Amino acid sequence: MGSKSPGPGAGPVVVALGGNTLLGEHGPWTIEEQRDAIEETARSVAAAIQDGHEVVLTHGNGPQVGNLLLQQESAPDTPQLPLDVLVAETQAQIGYLLQQALDNELSGGRDFITVVTQVVVDPTDPAFEDPTKPVGPFYTEAEADEKPFETRKVSSGDRPYRRVVPSPEPTAVVETEEIDRLVERGDLVICVGGGGVPVVRREGLRGVEAVVDKDRATRVLASDIGASRLVILTDVEFAYVNFGEPDQRPLRNVPVDELRTHLENGEFAPGSMRPKVEACLGFVENGGELAAITSPENLEAALEGRAGTRVSP
Repeated sequence: MGSKSPGPGAGPVVVALGGNTLLGEHGPWTIEEQRDAIEETARSVAAAIQDGHEVVLTHGNGPQVGNLLLQQESAPDTPQLPLDVLVAETQAQIGYLLQQALDNELSGGRDFITVVTQVVVDPTDPAFEDPTKPVGPFYTEAEADEKPFETRKVSSGDRPYRRVVPSPEPTAVVETEEIDRLVERGDLVICVGGGGVPVVRREGLRGVEAVVDKDRATRVLASDIGASRLVILTDVEFAYVNFGEPDQRPLRNVPVDELRTHLENGEFAPGSMRPKVEACLGFVENGGELAAITSPENLEAALEGRAGTRVSP
């Protein structure tokens, strides 16, 4: 399904929920802490829906997948599930908690629907030759040497090693047409959880041991369903230049060319703000009306052009 070109104000709003919007501030993130964080986020999303926005939600899943990997390692005699299956499990887990919280916030008979989503990646993507995405528990050097998968030193301390997996670029969302039909019918959708289950087209669809960046997969979906706006929610109100320095400066209304210059100058951290900025640029350059990065409490204001880092054509 090709990308649509939404007119001004047309099309749904795609909102990407970062990990901080789904979990408490500190681990180990009990189910009660997760519910509290999700309910707070649900209030902001519900307010935007009540203002008339047709919302499609996507979300991260890093800590949840990490917990499942830790549980598997704690019970080595049980069947060990591959990473693509664990991503699917967390899509259902987080989707359940999100849709319940949102359904409780909304009235009028409109419910959220969770779609377990597959995202196509290219089996020749260079990422498969250079796995860099850390997942799961930390190991000592001796433990890492004994693992049947690739590990890499990612930090200091007594247990600095973690499993690393590829993070290939998403090329398509398998369920795009079904998500599009649900949106056109007036349903509210939760999808592309954790960047989607990574699959390749090889005699049908086959899951692969990889993770797809949530923001990049969200951008693909938003463009393909003709969304008018994309909002990426995270733990700060703005993207900054010189972040963490005394002269850090928030970016507010920022032209595409200026934002791309900041990106090329290395202003945004890989694995953190960089994929969010790349997603915003890709969405706007592909016909989107507005892309924004902000915190959950500023969602409505960002949609109205009053908060966050806002990128428009």
